[in-house]
Amino acid sequence: MSEMDVATIQLNGAKQNFILGKKNFKTGSRGYHAQGKMQVGDKNYQINILCVEIGSKPKEKEEKKEKE
Repeated sequence: MSEMDVATIQLNGAKQNFILGKKNFKTGSRGYHAQGKMQVGDKNYQINILCVEIGSKPKEKEEKKEKE
């Protein structure tokens, strides 16, 4: 099995791991995304994680060339 990309969230002392999946965003940017639920004490939280690679969005001129 290959190595997984994981983000750990710590909230009020409770820790939980979330598996990050590779994502190509609608804007053209690349990165990672994870979502899930986490219980801290008697409360439940919805967790959303976005990791966007800075500079990964294609330049506008490059996009026009690719479409032609």
